[in-house]
Amino acid sequence: MARSKPCPLCGKAPLAAFSPFCSQGCRDRDLLQWLGEGYAIPVRTLPSEDDEDGLDTPHDRD
Repeated sequence: MARSKPCPLCGKAPLAAFSPFCSQGCRDRDLLQWLGEGYAIPVRTLPSEDDEDGLDTPHDRD
C-alpha cells in the first residue's frame, strides 16, 4: 500500500473523505486562509513611467 502525504496543516494522516486533509476542521481552516487572503504570492512591482525614482540618470555634480 502506498503511503500518502500527511495533512498539510497539522501533519496527521489524511482521511479519504477530507483528502488531502485529516478532518473537516483542517479543511475549513485552509478554506478560511484562502478566503481571508492569508495565502498570497509576493509580487514585485515595477516603477511606473510617472515615478522618477531610479529611472533618470544622475545629474552632474560640480
